[in-house]
Amino acid sequence: MADFGASELDTFRAEVRGWLEAEYPVELRDPNAKTDPEAVWGGRAFEGSNDPQSVWMRRVAEKGWTTPTWPQAYGGAGLTAQQARVIDQELSAGRYRPPLLSFGIWMLGPVLLEYGNDAQKAEHMPRIVRGEARWCQGYSEPGAGSDLASLATKCEDKGDHWQIDGQKVWTSYADKADWCFCLVRTDTTKKHEGISFVLIDMRSPGVEIRPIKLISGESPFCETFFTGVKIPKGNLVGKLNGGWEIAKRLLQYERQNISAGFGEGGTSGGASGDLGEVAKTYVGVEDGRLVDQDLRQRITLNKMNFQALRQTIARTAAESRASNGPSAATSIIKYAAAEFAKDRSELMVETMGAQGLGWDGDGFSTPEITAVHGWLRTKANSIEGGTSEVNLNVVSKRVLGLPDPK
Repeated sequence: MADFGASELDTFRAEVRGWLEAEYPVELRDPNAKTDPEAVWGGRAFEGSNDPQSVWMRRVAEKGWTTPTWPQAYGGAGLTAQQARVIDQELSAGRYRPPLLSFGIWMLGPVLLEYGNDAQKAEHMPRIVRGEARWCQGYSEPGAGSDLASLATKCEDKGDHWQIDGQKVWTSYADKADWCFCLVRTDTTKKHEGISFVLIDMRSPGVEIRPIKLISGESPFCETFFTGVKIPKGNLVGKLNGGWEIAKRLLQYERQNISAGFGEGGTSGGASGDLGEVAKTYVGVEDGRLVDQDLRQRITLNKMNFQALRQTIARTAAESRASNGPSAATSIIKYAAAEFAKDRSELMVETMGAQGLGWDGDGFSTPEITAVHGWLRTKANSIEGGTSEVNLNVVSKRVLGLPDPK
C-alpha cells in the first residue's frame, strides 16, 4: 500500500482522534480508575468480560487497531506504517490506556506472517488481534540460557503427532498463558540445525507450570515442564530443523519491544517519577539546584542518556516499519536501555537515603517501597531478551563485523 501524503494523514489523524474520543470507555477516563490488571493482556479468562479495560480492548480490536499494519484477512487493519504511527501518537497524546499488551503481537505474530502457513495464520492471528489468546515464550532451559542453541527439550515424531519432553525456565507468565511458542530439538546430531519451532496448547495433558518468586517479590517467570505432551503435526512452524532462523528473527522483535518500553511514554524501568524532582524532595535545593553537585551531574547524565535513547528508538522503529522488520541494531538499543534503567533506579534509591531501604511497613511511603522493588526488578533488564553479554557479542559480530578473538 502506498504511503499517504501530508493532507491525507491529517484527515486520517482527525478521524482517529474523533473515534478515540467517542469510543474510550467513560470508566477509564478517571486516571485512578481500578480495573483488573490482567485484562490488558487478554486471554480466555476475559472473553465476554465487562471489565472496562476488556471492553476497550474489544472496541479497538474490532477496528483492527491492536495490530494496525497486519492484513485485514487476519483481523488487522491493513494500514500503512505512517497510519499506524498516527494511531500510536494519538493514543499517547490522549493518555489513553493501552488496549492490549501481547507477546502474540510483539513476537509471535510477526514471525507467523513471515514463516507460518495459511492455516496457522488463520487459526492464531485473529485471536491474537482480539486478545482472545495469551501466549508465552518457551526458549531458555536450565542448561541453555545464553547458549540457547544447546537446548535439549525433545520433540519426537510419533507418526500422527509430535511428542514433547523437557523443561523450560524463565517462561514469562506461563501460568496465565493459553499457548506457548517453543523451541525444541528435533535432531540430536546437530546443534543449530537440529532445532524446530512449534506451537503448544498450554492446556495439553503433561504440561506443568511452577511460578518462580523473584527477589523483587513478584513471580512473572515460571518453570515449565513437558512430559509426553502431544501436539498436532500442523503445529510445526516453518521447516523441520529450521527453527533457529525463526528464533533469531523473533529475538530481534523481542529486543525491539523490550527497548520500546524505554521509549517515549515508557516507564524506563524501575520506579516511575521524574528523577530530578524526587532528588529535590529528598536531597534539598539551593539556588534552585540540588545541593549535591556530584548527584546532580549523574542525574543530568542519566536524563540525557534516556532522551538520546528515546530519539534513537523512535528513529529505528520508523526504519523498521519502512523496511522488513527490526535489525541487529535492536541489540545495541536493548543493551543501552538495560544499563540506563539500572543506573536510573540506583540513583532513585540513592537520593532517598535511608528511606530508600524500605521493603514494607508504615515507616515508608508507597513510592519509596515501589522504588526499592523497582530497583531490584531492573536487574532482570540485563538478562531478559538475551543477556547483555550476548547482546554485546551480537553487536561486535553482526553490527560492527569484528572477527572472533584468536
